[in-house]
Amino acid sequence: QVQLVESGGGLVQPGGSLRLSCVASGSIFSINTMAWYRQAPGKQRELVASITGLGTTNYADSVKGRFTISKDNNTVYLRMDSLQPEDTAVYYCNSRLLTTPQAMGTYWGQGTQVTVSS
Repeated sequence: QVQLVESGGGLVQPGGSLRLSCVASGSIFSINTMAWYRQAPGKQRELVASITGLGTTNYADSVKGRFTISKDNNTVYLRMDSLQPEDTAVYYCNSRLLTTPQAMGTYWGQGTQVTVSS
């Protein structure tokens, strides 16, 4: 069994910062990719940032220069700076990983709320 446990969400004012964390645990052989998605009310879920096992990062255009994704073993982080009301959403941790050398799967965290408001 694989679990992704997120933390760090909350309410911040415009221009503020938050750091999200996600810890992957359980029967993990190796991790291919870790990523953050977000879903705002009434909108589709969108990819925010991703990082490969080799450390290559990619970002949505809307967050480039403001958000930073990083990892440490089985933990992925999302540093969010210069937050704006448009960033308000539920943020989800995602991972593509091997539970055995032959078994690849996609796993999701439960989501953590980020609210940017005065």
